[in-house]
Amino acid sequence: MTVMEKLSILTDAAKYDAACTSSGLDRNARAGTIGNATACGICHSFAADGRCITLLKVLLSNSCVFDCQYCVNRVSRDTPRATFTPEELAELTISFYRRNYIEGLFLSSGVLRNPDYTCEQMIRTLELLRVRYRFGGYIHAKAIPGADPRLIERLGLLADRMSVNIELPSQESLRLLAPDKSKTSILKPMGYISGRIAESKHDLAVYRHAPRFAPAGQSTQMIVGATPESDRHILSLAEGLYRRYGLKRVFYSAYLPVTENALLPPPGTKPPLLREHRLYQADWLLRYYGFSADELVDGEHPDLNPLVDPKCGWALRHMELFPVEANKAPYELLLRVPGVGVKSARRIVRARRAGTLDFAALKTLGVVLKRAQYFLTCGGKMTPGLRVTPESALRALAEPEGLRLLEETPEQLSFFGAPAARLPGKEGFYAAALPRLA
Repeated sequence: MTVMEKLSILTDAAKYDAACTSSGLDRNARAGTIGNATACGICHSFAADGRCITLLKVLLSNSCVFDCQYCVNRVSRDTPRATFTPEELAELTISFYRRNYIEGLFLSSGVLRNPDYTCEQMIRTLELLRVRYRFGGYIHAKAIPGADPRLIERLGLLADRMSVNIELPSQESLRLLAPDKSKTSILKPMGYISGRIAESKHDLAVYRHAPRFAPAGQSTQMIVGATPESDRHILSLAEGLYRRYGLKRVFYSAYLPVTENALLPPPGTKPPLLREHRLYQADWLLRYYGFSADELVDGEHPDLNPLVDPKCGWALRHMELFPVEANKAPYELLLRVPGVGVKSARRIVRARRAGTLDFAALKTLGVVLKRAQYFLTCGGKMTPGLRVTPESALRALAEPEGLRLLEETPEQLSFFGAPAARLPGKEGFYAAALPRLA
């Protein structure tokens, strides 16, 4: 098998890893090295189907001794197998970089022989890039659960960012669908990486040239829609991971059925892309807007509303708190107003020191009045002529993309507790949504 044939198989097998993000790291090129890294420099990936390529996302091997039922590379599945040698992958990466095809490398792998052997091969690849080729560009490496901590240590000293994928969000789902994995085997290396990142930051504060361990932090991924966990369960887990392990990102991957299994959605089922989108929006609120998971989803509303974004959904359920006065409301409350972002909230706080703000001024400051006008007043008055009711607010705030996807997949209407056959057209969607948003 040629290197390009291996590349075709192993880039296609890597497409299920959702970790194409900014590098989160600034590093200038040094004399005698090739490549650098910028904090916002990595946003896309290289794929065999021709998508935009700034990151070579590839597996070292798609051979795996594990039999995770949701995975396209599990040992029991009949699929073409390929494995790069460290020399092949290092040479391929550096040649792509020199041709300006890519800006960095995202390296993962199936468990080849055992976790330690797989980790050793990944380390060898990165050592060739960093030492032989003097590559200073961005590298994201997946830690292999079950590998010796000393190997994870070495991998973290070579990579810019590391990740340990949780995949399934509960121990019960892991037991049923991934019997070779456990909660402990996943969280143990995650905790080790978190501790080493903290130690590295402390050492760098004292010794300028101390070795840097995963300076861009660590991330993880959860599969959405393969198992019955609610959005509340998923967001509570993500919130705990951010708090306990200081993760940079939690990625959510809508499950694409690739196999027949009684415990998984059947082949042909559409992936829950809208649900994935809502989880990313909720995750942003957890990280930057001061929300908690229990505020966005609770026992009565365990799943996010597909019609509106999570902040709008929360606001519509708490109309007793609105409208708020733009000229007096504290920063923390402004952040909770739909249509007001972090930047626009800061601008409002600064601008109102110089004078009274009106709706025209808010628009100039970047507030999305289409959303915010239902929840804000200026000088004690709302937008002239605006008639605010739960129905009018929902009609204005419902996103066309959410309506379209719900129309294509009417089974999702079970979210509203009403049968799809009784909900024709958009008016039916609104009528079903209102009781849940009250």
